[in-house]
Amino acid sequence: MERVIGSIRRECLDEVVIFNELHLRRVLKSYVDYYHGTRTHLSLDKDCPRSRPIQPPRNGRVIAVPQVGGLHHRYERLAA
Repeated sequence: MERVIGSIRRECLDEVVIFNELHLRRVLKSYVDYYHGTRTHLSLDKDCPRSRPIQPPRNGRVIAVPQVGGLHHRYERLAA
């Protein structure tokens, strides 16, 4: 639990100015979605808890998809 709280603090809350409780809840929900769906974890062999398919180069060029208000990004291939 301490590791997750530390990750939330270092990767999210240290970088964002929180205005009120509603804003905090939105930021934390966005970060949790990023944490489970995009962020790689060494204990999972650099995969995320919600596994994603490997996208081969023939699927197109790589684009950055902003997450957590642009604080982090997910990279995907854009079909041509």
